[in-house]
Amino acid sequence: MKKIAEHVAIIMDGNGRWAKKRNMPRSYGHKVGSENVISIVKYADKIGIKYLTLYAFSTENRKRSKKEIDYIMMLLVKFIDEKIDELFSENVKLRILGDISVLPQKTMEKVIYAVNKTEKNNGLILNIALNYGGRDEIVRSIKKIISSGYSADEITEKLISDNLYTKDIPDPDLLIRPGGEKRISNFLIYQSAYSELYFSDVLWPDFDTFEFSRALDEYSRRKRRFGGIDE
Repeated sequence: MKKIAEHVAIIMDGNGRWAKKRNMPRSYGHKVGSENVISIVKYADKIGIKYLTLYAFSTENRKRSKKEIDYIMMLLVKFIDEKIDELFSENVKLRILGDISVLPQKTMEKVIYAVNKTEKNNGLILNIALNYGGRDEIVRSIKKIISSGYSADEITEKLISDNLYTKDIPDPDLLIRPGGEKRISNFLIYQSAYSELYFSDVLWPDFDTFEFSRALDEYSRRKRRFGGIDE
């Protein structure tokens, strides 16, 4: 029986380059990339993946032009308006990883609405990493621990994990990065210590269910030893 990853994380990379290859603005790439999300979510749910985490907007992405950021925020609002009912009907539970307090008011309110709407669903958990950075997440975790009164001797790996955005979610079994780059770009850096990594040259808008299944097939053939050895 093929091994199924319980938690898959994906860095949705390559939207801008995909658009540039077609002599289109970067915004068009983001639009097409956003349309790819639903098919990937449905496929993940269909084959039994329990947690799917998508890297949508990083803390570093805030360095981009105001025009591009504004478009991405607008696209997120549009995505929720058009797709949240479909996600709800599929029993998907939406969660957000990251600090959304700095997002535009309309975007933040729409995100909170989507999370609340799907709160009681008990199917696939879809984590959207939004204004998320792995280093920032670790700093926030340490600050929460200190403010709770723990001493240095009381700090453990579990205590740090319990104060991350992913505190009640298992670490990713598989981290996928389409788009040709071979780095994890500050994404789940604490949680992915023993994740299997899969890199693809296919840009995110073209990363369809066939490409997704190729990544999952590769994962199913790997042996995970977590620092141990094969007997």
